[in-house]
Amino acid sequence: MALYASVLACPRALNLRVLTSLLSSQHGISSSTATSILILPRLLLLPRAGRPRSWSSCTCKRALRLPLPTENGIETQTQRVQCMSTAVPRLHHAAASEERQSQVGQERAEETLALTFQQAIQQLQNYWASVGCAVVQSSSTEVGAGTMNPSTFLRVLGPEPWNVAYVEPSIRPDDSRYGENPNRVQRHTQFQVILKPDPGNAQELYLGSLAAIGIDTQAHDVRFVEDNWESPVLGAWGLGWEVWMDGMEITQFTYFQQAGSIALDPVSVEITYGLERILMSLQNVDHFSKIKYFSGITYGELFLENEREMSAFNLEFADVDVAKKRFDLYDAEANSLLALGLAIPAYDHLLKASHIFNVLDARGAVGVTERARFFARMRLLARKCAQLWVATREKLNHPLGISGSLPCLEHPPEALREAALQIIAPSTFVLEIGSEELPAQDVSSGIAQLQVAMKPFFERKRLKHGQISVCGTPRRLAIIVEQLAHEQSACEREVRGPPVSKVYDAHGQPTKAMEGFCKKNGVAIDSVFARVDGKTEYIFAKVRDEGRHAVEVLSESLPELLTEITFSRTMRWNSQTLYGRPLRWLLALHGDAVVPFAYAGVVSSRFTRGLRNSIHSVMQVARAEDYLSALDDSGVVISLEERHKFIWSESSSLAVTVNGKISEEARFSLLDEVVNLVEAPLPLIGHFDESFLNLPAEVLKTVMHKHQRYLPVEEKASNHLLPFFVAVANGKVNEEVVRRGNEAVLRARYEDARFYYESDIAKPLAEHRTLLDGIVFQDKLGSMLDKTKRLESMIQPLGALMSLDKSTLSVALQAASLARADLATSMVMEFTSLAGIMGKHYAKKEGYPAEVADAIFESVLPRFAGDALPESVVGLLLSVADRLDSLVGLFTVGCQPSATADQFGLRRTAYGLVQSLVQIDKDLDLKQALTIASSVQPVIVTEKVQRDVLLFIIRRLEQLLVDDGANVELVRSVLAERGHVPALAARSVPQLTKIAENGCLSRILEAYARPRRIVRGILPSIPSQVNEDLFVLPEERLLWEAYTRTAAQLCGNVAVDVFVEASLGLVEPLENFFNKVFVMAEEQDLRTNRLSLLQQISMLPAGIIDLSQLPGF
Repeated sequence: MALYASVLACPRALNLRVLTSLLSSQHGISSSTATSILILPRLLLLPRAGRPRSWSSCTCKRALRLPLPTENGIETQTQRVQCMSTAVPRLHHAAASEERQSQVGQERAEETLALTFQQAIQQLQNYWASVGCAVVQSSSTEVGAGTMNPSTFLRVLGPEPWNVAYVEPSIRPDDSRYGENPNRVQRHTQFQVILKPDPGNAQELYLGSLAAIGIDTQAHDVRFVEDNWESPVLGAWGLGWEVWMDGMEITQFTYFQQAGSIALDPVSVEITYGLERILMSLQNVDHFSKIKYFSGITYGELFLENEREMSAFNLEFADVDVAKKRFDLYDAEANSLLALGLAIPAYDHLLKASHIFNVLDARGAVGVTERARFFARMRLLARKCAQLWVATREKLNHPLGISGSLPCLEHPPEALREAALQIIAPSTFVLEIGSEELPAQDVSSGIAQLQVAMKPFFERKRLKHGQISVCGTPRRLAIIVEQLAHEQSACEREVRGPPVSKVYDAHGQPTKAMEGFCKKNGVAIDSVFARVDGKTEYIFAKVRDEGRHAVEVLSESLPELLTEITFSRTMRWNSQTLYGRPLRWLLALHGDAVVPFAYAGVVSSRFTRGLRNSIHSVMQVARAEDYLSALDDSGVVISLEERHKFIWSESSSLAVTVNGKISEEARFSLLDEVVNLVEAPLPLIGHFDESFLNLPAEVLKTVMHKHQRYLPVEEKASNHLLPFFVAVANGKVNEEVVRRGNEAVLRARYEDARFYYESDIAKPLAEHRTLLDGIVFQDKLGSMLDKTKRLESMIQPLGALMSLDKSTLSVALQAASLARADLATSMVMEFTSLAGIMGKHYAKKEGYPAEVADAIFESVLPRFAGDALPESVVGLLLSVADRLDSLVGLFTVGCQPSATADQFGLRRTAYGLVQSLVQIDKDLDLKQALTIASSVQPVIVTEKVQRDVLLFIIRRLEQLLVDDGANVELVRSVLAERGHVPALAARSVPQLTKIAENGCLSRILEAYARPRRIVRGILPSIPSQVNEDLFVLPEERLLWEAYTRTAAQLCGNVAVDVFVEASLGLVEPLENFFNKVFVMAEEQDLRTNRLSLLQQISMLPAGIIDLSQLPGF
């Protein structure tokens, strides 16, 4: 308790990060433990009305009187700190467990004691004020999120510290639902917190705030799930998480990396609470309108009519033309204010423009490319505002001061010496890299990288070892090495010294250079020997390295090892080191000794962390051999394979209880991600209302997969979806509370989907097609309706090229008119991955033929790597036409990919084009097809553009064939002649491969190589006609006859093997010709005729294979 007394005496205004650092260094405890100790007394100092309900002082005293572990009857400082660190997060649980009479009683008590909306705001304000945040006010202009408030966007710029909290009513017109959706509102309330600089314990502070508003993190499943946030409007991005509580996103948690296109230093932490969702859960209500806002007043009584009327405006009555004019006016005014040096009013007008854009977006008046143009204008304004703000603060000499850097932490010098003395024999080594939650793919990537790196690492360091295991969870990557040597193996190495001419004087005596070399390397002069290296003779010595202690080697080398771990995206926090997410602890043990080192501002120790809601949230590991058992005792399943096996087994068993199964699709597409979202998996089965099964199954699965990471349950025999799902919670929780929460989240998601669906089917698909006129494809290429019309006009000529009959073309024309209509539906606007899927569904529902509906879906295939390909020729025709239109049009207007960017995904477009043609094996001459696509464009397409597009497509075809395992030289030799007909080229490559393997190809190369070399330089001047009357020798006539027989077999798209077989008939006649006939005869007519014959032979491979691309030609 002496620690708490000292904390109470500290000035409350002192920066929490400074206090944490002081307490950690003075008492030898972790920063998270220090934070818990700091926060608790500060909360107790709050007025009773401002404290969390379950954190009364008597509760705290009761919790702190938990039995303390002792060593020989004496309580140690470390043990006291550990007990405190585990007691603080459990205060609510300790109090509640005494009052819990039954599950039902607890739930009723929670509903009764739940805070009102107003009280929750007050509690959050009090909590964040107690840890050093200023409470400020919301923006006076509509903002789409608290991030856009000047108190966030402008204040995260520059070096000044800034710790604030405020309530922000956020307006999102696209979320308008007339008050009918339980979770979705166009005006929602965020609570925004900015911590600048990153205090180092932001997650712990945040979890403390949840406790402050009555959320029991031991009962609820609270998790940090990857979310890489980006705002194209603000030129801002950051890495962090969505915070989920029982499957519902309640908070956005982000480490800002950039704002206004300016890299941020220091990094700020943004915490954005969604208050409506949190209060719905706390009060156990199923609709936002039922939230108790204040005593006797509901949220709906205050705001429901506002939702209805503003939804009508946002979705139905906002005048698009007027809105576009307003946007232009606000944009112009903002630029005028910037010219006057007024950053704040300029930014205010940017916010107004942004809100107008959101209204236009809600009205469906913004297409893909038009969106990019709007974003570019707003991003430019944001950058100018940011630059002006930074310059203004510099002129003011940064009134709030400049954020200081964290102290550089390191072990004392004697730590290394003491650790080395402890290890005198091979022992287990453990390195645990502890961080805030890594993205799921980064866990797998980190494990894979370390598995590859560790054996070479120890070989380089000359440390013998036993088995190496690499494991990982979202919060840790761990390396476990059995029987790691306590010292390096001795080795002998050869060291080169100075040249011989420098180490001996004129009398043959050693010079100072020789003496210095020998002294440096610890060798005698008589052991040195000479050897020529290159053109110079040097002296050499063999030096024996006895080896250093393993702890010394590891202490030096482990930071290097950590630096080599790479992730798809990395970030900074309060360290300039880059990592997937902030590093928070390092456990490094060799036997019972800590391997001392520091990395990214974190020093190694013997402490690890368990689950956040566990009594083992911080654990001390005595020996490396105890590491796995310590994690096991805490409930952490560190093995990825074990988590995978357990989740699949338990989920499958749960599905069986409702006569269902988990789909194989979910197993392969989702399970690998779910496995790396949890450390202690707990599968739970949930139920949803059967009425939602009336929605398309693809919609239901998309919501479960993409938004919730749920495993859908299907009927065993029919594979039809059942009204059940499996959610995977993390750790020991109140299963009923978590199940109920996940069911509520899914219900709200499905209500949203039903809203979209019902609004879509209220009008026919053809009517949605007309709305495509309001969606811009590209400024110079028109709307999506214009693109659809181009698609229709290409069907007949392309179909003729593909030799399709009239009935097939009739189906294709009908499908083409509707192929992009679903882009204007509400469902696809919300779930873009359902494009094509919903078009097919709506077409079927309206009674269109199955061939038409299927073709609508197949027209978008393939959508991504590994996706399905069109199966019908009608679907193929639509897919090809659409892709050719995009490629030709976008290349023409200058939107082709660069080396570093592909804004419109044209590489994927071209790859899918050739992939589909090859899959169905349908020959299409792309040269002619590109001419057709060019003829329908609203801009002039030059021949150069057509050549560029063709080359671009052929390169994707090369990639496809090489990806399938073909030899790149063989592929290029075929594509040089047949690349414009992808299916033909794809058939030719395996034929050529087989010929190359059986040895025939070399004979063909030799046969054609000599004629080609002879005529290469004089080809244009050689007549194309061969005159048989000028043949003098029989070898000339025999070669001519062999040529005519061969040429007769090489008509049209002849197979490569036919070409080779026919060409073998030229081998002997050619050999005899060159042995008997002098090509360059003195007589002009003889010489010309013989050259003409060789020219004709050299041209036989044209249109089949370019032999010059092959080695040996």
